[in-house]
Amino acid sequence: MTESAELIATDLVDANRILAHFRLLDAFGHVSARTAPDRFLLSRNLAPALVTYSDLVEYALDSEPVDGGGHHQYLERFIHGEIYRHRPEVGAVVHSHSPGLVAMGLLRGLPLKPVWHMAGFIARGAPLFEIRNTAGDGTDLLIRDGRLGASLAAALGSASVVLMRGHGATVVGKDVRQAVYRCLYAEQNAQIQLSASGLGELQYLTPAEAAAAETAVEAQIDRPWRLWRSAALLPASPPGNADA
Repeated sequence: MTESAELIATDLVDANRILAHFRLLDAFGHVSARTAPDRFLLSRNLAPALVTYSDLVEYALDSEPVDGGGHHQYLERFIHGEIYRHRPEVGAVVHSHSPGLVAMGLLRGLPLKPVWHMAGFIARGAPLFEIRNTAGDGTDLLIRDGRLGASLAAALGSASVVLMRGHGATVVGKDVRQAVYRCLYAEQNAQIQLSASGLGELQYLTPAEAAAAETAVEAQIDRPWRLWRSAALLPASPPGNADA
């Protein structure tokens, strides 16, 4: 790997541990990072809390290992490959089953919208992916192939979050840290929105407020990243890491 790819890999390992620590991922779910226009890193099939540097596998955009090895792979690696194929500006992808986002994907008439300044990125939309529209009503809801991955990527469109009915959500960012940030705060936004929805009329951020908040808060992502690394009991970053 190049030095840049090694730094991305370090953040990716940290991201797995952070998301597991905050219970956004448990035994299931996964996070990936793009290292080149046609390459990305994703762990072998493993619970995120257990992922180490040696577990990372390099994939092409067809979601197959570049080295052709016999790795035990995530069934839903196609989520990552197809989003990278359709969204060249995306640098990281998180697929989670976090409870608040699962709940928002079940509701009709209550779309996920930003209710606080930490989640301004949601204002670009949080579309719903309905797997029945692509594969009928007899699937296990998993994104098992490129066709389903492409349908999910199409549903995501230009948004940062796509809800997956009865399954979870997928979140994207320009890099690993932004994707982790958005995964954490999309879940918190969902929890707040669900809690407040039964108490009265909700007041959402205006588009202008959301855009201003997104710019201001996401400029400080390294601040929570350091806290999250510490909370997850991760060792200090190696020399040359962007935390320096």
